[in-house]
Amino acid sequence: MASTSTPLTLPVLPLDDEVVLPGMVVPLDLNDADVRAAVEAAQAAARSEPGKPKVLLVPRIDGTYASTGVLGTVEQVGRLADGDPGALIRGRSRVKIGAGTTGPGAALWVEGTTVDQAVPDPLPGHVTELVKEYKALATTWLRKRGAWQVVDRVQAIDDVSALADNSGYSPFLTTEQKVELLETADPVTRLKLATQQLRDHLAEQDVAETIAKDVQEGVDKQQREFLLRRQLEAVRKELRELNGEQEGEESDDYRARVEAADLPEKVREAALKEVDKLERSSDQSPEGPWIRTWLDTVLELPWNERTEDAYDIQGAKAVLDAEHAGLEDVKERITEYLAVRKRRNDRGLGVVGGRRGGAVLALVGPPGVGKTSLGESVAHAMGRKFVRVALGGVRDEAEIRGHRRTYVGALPGRIVRAIKEAGSMNPVVLLDEIDKVGSDFRGDPAAALLEVLDPAQNHTFRDHYLEVELDLSDVVFLATANVLEAIPEALLDRMELVRLDGYTEDEKIVIARDHLLPRQLERAGLAKDEVVIDESALRKLAGEYTREAGVRTLERSVARLLRKVAAQHELGERELPFTVTDEELRGLIGRPHHVPESAQDPAERRTAVPGVATGLAVTGAGGDVLFVEASLADPETGAAGLTLTGQLGDVMKESAQIALSFLRSHGAELELPVGDLKDRGVHIHFPAGAVPKDGPSAGVTMTTALASLLSGRLVRTDVAMTGEVSLTGRVLPIGGVKQKLLAAHRAGVTTVIIPKRNEADLDDVPAEVLDKLDVHAVTDVRQVLELALSPATNGAAPEVPVAA
Repeated sequence: MASTSTPLTLPVLPLDDEVVLPGMVVPLDLNDADVRAAVEAAQAAARSEPGKPKVLLVPRIDGTYASTGVLGTVEQVGRLADGDPGALIRGRSRVKIGAGTTGPGAALWVEGTTVDQAVPDPLPGHVTELVKEYKALATTWLRKRGAWQVVDRVQAIDDVSALADNSGYSPFLTTEQKVELLETADPVTRLKLATQQLRDHLAEQDVAETIAKDVQEGVDKQQREFLLRRQLEAVRKELRELNGEQEGEESDDYRARVEAADLPEKVREAALKEVDKLERSSDQSPEGPWIRTWLDTVLELPWNERTEDAYDIQGAKAVLDAEHAGLEDVKERITEYLAVRKRRNDRGLGVVGGRRGGAVLALVGPPGVGKTSLGESVAHAMGRKFVRVALGGVRDEAEIRGHRRTYVGALPGRIVRAIKEAGSMNPVVLLDEIDKVGSDFRGDPAAALLEVLDPAQNHTFRDHYLEVELDLSDVVFLATANVLEAIPEALLDRMELVRLDGYTEDEKIVIARDHLLPRQLERAGLAKDEVVIDESALRKLAGEYTREAGVRTLERSVARLLRKVAAQHELGERELPFTVTDEELRGLIGRPHHVPESAQDPAERRTAVPGVATGLAVTGAGGDVLFVEASLADPETGAAGLTLTGQLGDVMKESAQIALSFLRSHGAELELPVGDLKDRGVHIHFPAGAVPKDGPSAGVTMTTALASLLSGRLVRTDVAMTGEVSLTGRVLPIGGVKQKLLAAHRAGVTTVIIPKRNEADLDDVPAEVLDKLDVHAVTDVRQVLELALSPATNGAAPEVPVAA
């Protein structure tokens, strides 16, 4: 390409952050001192030279001049559209700026050289394609802007340099991009640069248009949804007015309900967040029903509702005594709790460290002794609401802590539901059958109860469904269980254990007379004076027709008796009123099921043969009498050794081995034929083989049975015993003394042998039971044998039973 250069001396007209390319016509404000000085200098120089005044348009970026400027001619001087003085200047050609010089006027004069490169004619093919591409891109951009007149002017430009410089009018180019075009001397290179800049801008514009279109579509959808919702609200309002409903009956305004509710601060914040989510969600959102159910649950909980405790200690004790006979330990513990609570409240110590003094009592005892009904009596005595939570068979941890709200059909746990049902934050909650809680792949509910029953933690109990803190410190928890060993150790550590060991016969008669009989009379449709059950009949029902720690079977017997009398009256076989005595029981409900050993024929008693002793045991149903049978095998047919039957546990099997070892080593001292123990097999059996048995407390019973077998001396019928035996013959302490003595009393036993170290446990046994029992506390097996075995018969050789 050919290029020409012409030296020039020109006044500088600086353009701050602006660029003018050759071919452009721009108006400039003469109020600017630099512009006015340059134009006046150019006019002064033009007076001595032909042609229009000439200036050098130089971009000034951040106070720095560009190295290339544009030769401009002042086409006209006049006023701009706004009335200010101005000059119209046309860009002519590029000028390479040289050194500064002097000239007329106040403007800065510089020397420069024109920089013009010619384009070959005809144009090469690649340049022609470049020209077509630029014109197509410029036409596309101009059409989008609606500049149709400019499209024809651009299409008419054939000069490559002029076409490239025409992009100086593009408003999307930055000052730096325009300076780059100005400093590019080669026309083809400049056109390539202008084409690339225009192509990039169109691509950005396409992306921006796509985003704007998507945004507009979203806005249109929201506006349409908003309009439809407003229309739906208007339709609902018209329907309410048509049906005569009040505006206040609409329950969808959860925000107003939350703000009006008396909620703790953190609960209110959580509820308002959920309300915000509900308002942002659409009716079709699956989250909407979950949020509404959660809000309903939170609003229904009695966050600040509490019942005032009845601090009438005498009245509370009277209520407990009236509703339950016996159970002195439990009633005394409740009375203590109320008394301490009253004193703390009187001295302003009701709440300490954000926690209240909630009580957790574990009522452990056999079935039917009134554990569940005692919970209602406690609530009645305290003036609190009562809720029963049945835990028998619960295996899902979520039953205690609640389900996560992400699950379909999620619900809060049973503790939260109990609070909701009670309508108070301080009810009496009875956790019934806590020893029947199981665990599987769904978790361990007993472990989830640890926080619930811990007074140091339950003031911040967090249910998985609610996910807000719930204060359980003022709740009185009562737990019931039949088997103490089935309760996990960590859970039992958080509760205060109160044992209910069962009722005495006198207590059963009082309960039957004052509670069971009136209830069953009503259920049988009989008036109080129509059927009277004599106390002798009640005593016989309790002693011979039932044998249990509780009173459930006794109540069934009373109900059966009343049903029989009512049926006979309806058949015309009996007149009312009628008094039931003990002689008439057999004719009404059949023979007794439990006859004491002492009341049976001597020949029919279990201890009528040597080798049978009476022991005492504790089961899940309370205390019970346990018989032990021993026999020796025929030396000719039986193998030597020890055989144990009756579904015994390892501890009981070891007790049998210890009893046998003791007799083998001390038999001569006890004047027993211990030689039989070496040559003949010993068989020890515990009847009721279907019932598992374990524990060390049958050691003295097995020793006595074996000693009776070897000596031929019968074990006294009226004697029962309990205690662990050691290899040296010591009688060691055991548990459940109260329950065992109550069982002995029920079975008609009059003499009981217990370990000496259990003598202190006799304080827990009711006085009326101790009065009827002759209790011997022993330390050695020899004392047991002296008390339990009948005297030897006139020196006759003992007849040892032989196993078949």
